[in-house]
Amino acid sequence: MATAYITHADCLKHDMGSYHPECPQRLTAIAQQLEATGLLAQLQYHDAPLATTAQLARVHAPDYIAAIQNASPQSGLHYLDPDTTMNPHTLNAALRAAGAVVLAVDLVMTQQAANAFCAIRPPGHHAESTRAMGFCIFNNIAVGVAHAIEQYGLQRVAILDFDVHHGNGTEEIFGNDKHVLLCSTFQHPYYPNCGAENRHRNCINVPLAAGSGSNAFRQAVIDQWLPAVETFRPEIIFISAGFDAHREDEMAQLILDDADYAWITQQIKTLAEKYAQGRIVSVLEGGYALKALGRCVTQHVEVLCN
Repeated sequence: MATAYITHADCLKHDMGSYHPECPQRLTAIAQQLEATGLLAQLQYHDAPLATTAQLARVHAPDYIAAIQNASPQSGLHYLDPDTTMNPHTLNAALRAAGAVVLAVDLVMTQQAANAFCAIRPPGHHAESTRAMGFCIFNNIAVGVAHAIEQYGLQRVAILDFDVHHGNGTEEIFGNDKHVLLCSTFQHPYYPNCGAENRHRNCINVPLAAGSGSNAFRQAVIDQWLPAVETFRPEIIFISAGFDAHREDEMAQLILDDADYAWITQQIKTLAEKYAQGRIVSVLEGGYALKALGRCVTQHVEVLCN
């Protein structure tokens, strides 16, 4: 079985303006680097479907889903918050992004793919059950996790989030959910300025100071993530794969290197092979330095493939 690569051209049409770091070129940079290394040809390509309202409603309030649908503009931009806007194509892009994760779960759970990487945008881990924020509209990974639990009866699902920002939306949705373990490393203090308090029993939040670098990141994973996952014994692992902690990314200051992303992916893959029959669904979150993003996603996907 190959690694599934799930994306859609609709995700390129979501555009929040030429100034905005969460730009369509992010997906182009990833695809070009995967192609240049020959890795793209090894992947099992799938077009992302549109998530259904029922799939979204497992994690988002019906009124919120309706509000997003109604907010979709006929032209121009509509601001959901100061950082998050919709253009006329955003709704379909957001539905494709969430639908990609649902499809990834289906492919992995039915053994049609060994694992999956969802190259989608808008990202999702800041989106709460009733609130868009931080470039995120629907919580893509949460939609996929809820699908795995409801459709396949899974009892233990792990979400591992190495984006430079804390996944507040994922925590808000799954805080104290006995079926879910959420492990997160993130720069702190930094947007969205939460997570360090570890309010939920099932959340292993590890704040890292600006300038921490590779050693601190790896030690946090070894000391706090790995024991928690070993104890939890997940049946599937989801990755909120943000690449904005890289030293070339001007959005933050955790100064990770390319090799750190290969390393963390290998740690996760080893855990998945031990406990989860190799089942991994990886979902793109942040990463705004385009060259670094392309390189690091390629390293990430290469480990998933091998």
